[in-house]
Amino acid sequence: MASVEFRLASPGIDNEGRLPRKYTGEGQGAKKNISPPLEWYNVPEGTKSLALVVQDLDAPDPSGPIVPWTHWVVANIPPALKRLPEGFSGKEEELGGEFGGIREGNNDWKVTKEKLMEVIEGNVLGEAVLVAYF
Repeated sequence: MASVEFRLASPGIDNEGRLPRKYTGEGQGAKKNISPPLEWYNVPEGTKSLALVVQDLDAPDPSGPIVPWTHWVVANIPPALKRLPEGFSGKEEELGGEFGGIREGNNDWKVTKEKLMEVIEGNVLGEAVLVAYF
């Protein structure tokens, strides 16, 4: 029996994978540098929490080479939650409703992609990747 693929998607990104300007620093006014809506499907059975890393794999650095740059890391997402809304990152407030208990804000614990990967090593049941282009 074939397994169903764990999948990450965004209704804010078109079918060709293009990231609209409003999700970048080149957007305008209130529609600038907001996080896209994200949805995940077919979470592996037995999952206790989800983690999300949003990374620019070829970010330009004026003083150096092109290197991966992490925009944000979210950990301990309840597996029953199926999405994060547009504009989630940067609100620095707890979200209500179905998002109750999830808070985005200052990173007092200095959570990085590297630290997250170290902590979850050996406990990963699945991985889903979404690639967008700008």
